[in-house]
Amino acid sequence: MSFQLSAFSAPGRFWRGNLHTHSTLSDGVLEPEEVCRRYRDEGYDFISLTDHFVGHFNYPIADTLPFRTNRFTTILGAELHSGPMENGELWHILAVGLPKDFAPSHTPDFSPRSDQETGPELAARAVAAGAFVAIAHPQWSGLTVADARSLAAAHAVEVYNHGCAMGCDRPDGFAIADQLLADERKLTLIATDDAHFSEPDHFGGWVMVKAEANEPDALLAALKRGDFYSSQGPELRDVRIEGDEVHVEMSACAAFIVSGAGTAAKAVHGHSMTRASLPLARFSNSPFIRVTVVDAAGKKAWSNPVWF
Repeated sequence: MSFQLSAFSAPGRFWRGNLHTHSTLSDGVLEPEEVCRRYRDEGYDFISLTDHFVGHFNYPIADTLPFRTNRFTTILGAELHSGPMENGELWHILAVGLPKDFAPSHTPDFSPRSDQETGPELAARAVAAGAFVAIAHPQWSGLTVADARSLAAAHAVEVYNHGCAMGCDRPDGFAIADQLLADERKLTLIATDDAHFSEPDHFGGWVMVKAEANEPDALLAALKRGDFYSSQGPELRDVRIEGDEVHVEMSACAAFIVSGAGTAAKAVHGHSMTRASLPLARFSNSPFIRVTVVDAAGKKAWSNPVWF
């Protein structure tokens, strides 16, 4: 078997972006223009401003087109809410690439209503409108596996949320993601900020998207194809299967971890490693593997799943 993840085989170059951001159009503390300026000047290539799509904030889809430059772009989006999860709270669904005229759900505030769309219905409608849709911050939301399984339209799971790391120590989405991957749901994995700029919730998690141009349509198509990886700092430079081994190339790291379904996992530890390999025998009963690399400071980068 020989296989290379599409993030490393696709044409183009990597563009750094944040897919989950808030402004004064909902509960963030900075104006949209200033949010865009800060990400641009911190070296990001793109962001999606995803304010809360509820009536209390007039159902905002931020017009960020005026803040694009020849080296920085934006993708329109929103964080959608409708219908209760199993815990009785509203769904949080990240939708990147929404049209400006996306029809509001009946969500006047953050309280569920009996006549609302369900979360899965809202997610399906966003996908039909052209959006890249992700299950937002599963740990923070108290999402159950049954909740997650019901959201059939999602492209991705938010596996690291920097705002939830800083604000409540609930950043993780891997438990939910791995359950869905074990179900053979062909999902990808995103890291985000969920920045509100009311605490140190920014510049901590991002996606590196492989595309031929830093343009909204090209980036959105690459996200939907899975041509990206996620990071807190380290670079992934290649993930490939050759025969019965997985090989990775990365910036200098201290650990290389391969995870699969259930208890299937194996790691290599070292110093300033820039390449490493692991045999796949431990993963013979898993439909997928995914790769994590960890640098000496504990920062991580994550690949999308490799499917067998």
